[in-house]
Amino acid sequence: MLKKTITYTDYNGVERTEDFFFNLTQAEITEMEMSTSGGLAEMIRKVVAAQDAPAIIKIFKDLVLRAYGEKSPDGKRFIKNDDITTAFSQTEAYSILFMELATDADAAAKFVNGIIPADLAKKASALTPPAN
Repeated sequence: MLKKTITYTDYNGVERTEDFFFNLTQAEITEMEMSTSGGLAEMIRKVVAAQDAPAIIKIFKDLVLRAYGEKSPDGKRFIKNDDITTAFSQTEAYSILFMELATDADAAAKFVNGIIPADLAKKASALTPPAN
């Protein structure tokens, strides 16, 4: 799970600093992978290699909105539904986060690694060759 603290100005002109939570479960990642022809990871690789900016933006928007949720007070559930997703997407906090991810490759990589389960992140990093 990833917690992002974002400072933004709301539509009443009030500056706010809030924590937002993002998470994808192994089941959600598997569903995304299996529902994409050729697999999600392969599709992302192709889009990035082709430098298809509109497709990259669409993927990040989908990831952010799929991962966003609210923790239940007892911590047992991470609640995601259309109302919660829509409400978040209508805030300046979403806009700030989206622009950060769209313009900063390092921030985007950290976000993706932060929203996937730790054991999957370790496996993925083991498969990634070190940068030269």
